[in-house]
Amino acid sequence: MSSTRRDFIRTSALASSLLLVPKFLHALDRGPGLARLGDAPGARRLIVVQLSGGNDGLNMVIPYKNDLYYRARPTLGIRETDGILALEQDLGLHPALAGLKGLYDQGQLAILNSVGYPNPDRSHFRSMDIWQSGSGADQSVSTGWLGRYLDSACPACQQPYNALEIDDTLSLAMKGSTRKGLALKNAGKFHQLTQNRRLAQVSQHTAPGHHSQVDYLYKTLAETTSAADYLYRKSSGHHSAVAYPNSDFGKSLKTTAELISAGVESRVYYLALSGFDTHVRQREQQQRLFTDLGDGLAALAKDLQQHNQWENTLVLVFSEFGRRVQENASHGTDHGTANPVLLLGGKLRKKGVLNAAPDLANLDQGDLRHQVDFRSIYASILKDWLEADEAAILGTGFERLSGLV
Repeated sequence: MSSTRRDFIRTSALASSLLLVPKFLHALDRGPGLARLGDAPGARRLIVVQLSGGNDGLNMVIPYKNDLYYRARPTLGIRETDGILALEQDLGLHPALAGLKGLYDQGQLAILNSVGYPNPDRSHFRSMDIWQSGSGADQSVSTGWLGRYLDSACPACQQPYNALEIDDTLSLAMKGSTRKGLALKNAGKFHQLTQNRRLAQVSQHTAPGHHSQVDYLYKTLAETTSAADYLYRKSSGHHSAVAYPNSDFGKSLKTTAELISAGVESRVYYLALSGFDTHVRQREQQQRLFTDLGDGLAALAKDLQQHNQWENTLVLVFSEFGRRVQENASHGTDHGTANPVLLLGGKLRKKGVLNAAPDLANLDQGDLRHQVDFRSIYASILKDWLEADEAAILGTGFERLSGLV
């Protein structure tokens, strides 16, 4: 192999790490001038927020009228005197979630309690794979539910790309068999990476057609550069005036809003907020995390409202599992099972608390029993919001939640 070809393979690690799919980005060469997604009749987008680490849902959506909750959590239990934000059905939000309470009061928040799946797994990696793939606990699936949405719903898509993850790497959720999402922290840094002089030199001196691996990497690099140029061109000059939390999560939300307001044609955005593995000192950690989450999502809603993009946006918030009902000896909680899922948007068909609070008197070996299979939520979003074939993506047997979105 020539030194040029070896250099190309080494330096093309950038393109590979960005996890793009060839075929997907040829439309980028069409240049600017695309209509905004929100201007297309019936067009809708989905923003997924992943709470990584296993969020303790019982201290997020709190059954503050239930004595069993306080018996299980004599030190961790959040009390009315702490400033619980009252909802309905004797439930309340954690005091740090004032941003979400504001959206709830405006009819822009829906809460589904006790969401999970049969035979739950308490491993972070395995349970996250299950949620991201949309599979059962007894299955191993190498594609994600949103990746399969890209595969099935957009076989001849004319948009530049369909899905963006605001991160350095791409999650399983965004990987399909033939299409994948695109991972980037922000358009400016993404564009800067592709302007690397060494990459440009190798690209110019390596002609495709000689070696299948080199051909693939050459094509991927070319399409990565094209994608970066498009995103940079579309988003330049679009800077949000809304105040977001000064955190990685806040910056990711701001980037998402700026891309949307710039007219970038993505149907799916994927973000993560990490740190929810609260085995110790949970109270302090949740205070910080929930402030970031609530204030950040409230800022996103305000930002998109200002650009007339909130009504055609749905936000899904989930975590890979909840925590044990009983607090542990380290002022934290250990890995559990079912958990609340949140839906936010300017055009929710159902609002508020949508089902019964967790049954603390009927536990499964100390864990909550799930009331709702998470794949029923996915099926509802795919069919009723994204207008996709949910059975082709998830398989059969998952009844949609009527009128959810």
